[in-house]
Amino acid sequence: MERESMEFDVVIVGGGPSGLACAIRLRQLAAERGEDLSVCLIEKGSEIGAHILSGAVMEPRALNELLPDWAAQGAPLNTPVTDDRFMFLTQSRAVRLPTPPQMENHGNFIVSLGNVCRWLGTQAESLGVDIYPGFAAAEVLFHDDGSVKGVATGDMGRAKDGSEGPNFAPGMELHARQTIFAEGCRGSLTKSLFERFKLRDGVDPQVYGIGIKELWEVQPDRHHQGQVTHTIGWPMDTQTYGGSWEYHLEDNLVSIGFVVGLNYSNPWISPFDEMQRFKTHPAVRETFAGARRVSYGARAISAGGFQAIPKLTFPGGLLVGDTAGFLNLPKIKGSHTAMKSGMTAAEAVFDLLTTGDKAGKEAVEYPTRLQTTWLWDELYRVRNIKPSFHWGLWPAVAYSALDTYLFRGKAPWTFHHHPDHESLKPAAECQPIDYPKPDGVLTFDKLSSVFLSNTNHEEDQPCHLTLRDPTVPTKLNLPVYAGPEQRFCPAGVYEYVGAVGSQELRINAQNCVHCKTCDIKDPSQNINWVTPEGGGGPNYPNM
Repeated sequence: MERESMEFDVVIVGGGPSGLACAIRLRQLAAERGEDLSVCLIEKGSEIGAHILSGAVMEPRALNELLPDWAAQGAPLNTPVTDDRFMFLTQSRAVRLPTPPQMENHGNFIVSLGNVCRWLGTQAESLGVDIYPGFAAAEVLFHDDGSVKGVATGDMGRAKDGSEGPNFAPGMELHARQTIFAEGCRGSLTKSLFERFKLRDGVDPQVYGIGIKELWEVQPDRHHQGQVTHTIGWPMDTQTYGGSWEYHLEDNLVSIGFVVGLNYSNPWISPFDEMQRFKTHPAVRETFAGARRVSYGARAISAGGFQAIPKLTFPGGLLVGDTAGFLNLPKIKGSHTAMKSGMTAAEAVFDLLTTGDKAGKEAVEYPTRLQTTWLWDELYRVRNIKPSFHWGLWPAVAYSALDTYLFRGKAPWTFHHHPDHESLKPAAECQPIDYPKPDGVLTFDKLSSVFLSNTNHEEDQPCHLTLRDPTVPTKLNLPVYAGPEQRFCPAGVYEYVGAVGSQELRINAQNCVHCKTCDIKDPSQNINWVTPEGGGGPNYPNM
């Protein structure tokens, strides 16, 4: 099959904060130094921002460096934080605790990160970046010498069996002197690069959480613009990492969400249902009396931090943003670090490409430069806080205080992570959880929630949730772990159907919100998430 190709100096895969910041910085440098540098950015969502999901409180440090006049240019950072609250929840009470210094938000803004990315996209286009939304990068291309040549977008119009349908169109090859992977958490192409170039050798495994988010329009008398609240404790037990956020944006909108660490051991846990149960707490539900749920979404987050950062470069390309794991989990922020990594990568790549014909070479200056930035120091200082939660909630809180106030992030040791998929215990060894039924007013089921995410996939296309061995679900996952796919997926994608003893796994791929949790948490790593047709998936408004 012949595929058309296009040539660029740089191709960026992913239209999140890191990819857009990288594109903008590349074009800024080209304009400043009189170079003609072609930059192409592709995004699998139907538009820039369609697949972006975050809390989000944004620290504008990187944005200040990239576009100092962002306020005058109309960047949608409309709600400065005015009040920080940190609470410990029991089942019936809320106890206010001192706000940890990493979570203090003076000078930060409550935002829709999707809208921030939409705005960054317009800035990038105004600088001459070619942006192609609705094109999913499905394959990494290589030169004969093994270096990265670019990417190919996925075919369109294939039938479920993989055959060419009546509207079939082959993918496009995008060739570049440097290809920058900004795929976000658990990037499907990045996974293959980890293996091919052994980028994870000598570093900790990446660990993850899943964030479940809802956007609500609340009554004016229950809205406190600029208020930020985080909680720990109930409904999580003290051995399971989890916590919530509640952010009051402009226009009576409230972002509420719950994060569960994907190293949990009880296979009966359902992160989606923990989120629904959390909203019933007396200190939480009062905000949502008479309110209307506007949107829903879910996304995995890379939580491994400093010790899980992989090798960042390889011949012909490099990694930026959350696909490399630059989230500062104790701060509960990653957009500023993602942007800074993209900007730093842009500077290294620009210098590489403007000092002669360097096609296929490695931008080795990128990690060297990154280590001199505030990003590196910021992640280093909080490296021990997330892994300390292996000990349980209260030992971790005590250690985190010691690490922060006594050692100031420079303790002479580094704790380490263990893979999330290895943590599940057999279902027979764990206590089943009886989640309350949704009331349709404050709490909801998965399918009505997916409806609010505007998720859509072309029905007659190959399933993008692939099984390496189709027998594993019924031979291992169901008998040993009671079918955990049914619970760790927040979108009702996986269900076991049929009579007891002859059940089969059904995959409702059209429901998938692209959170990647199944790819991460499946105990035998049998589920492999690959890109569906470009433009498929959620279409998040104001998320």
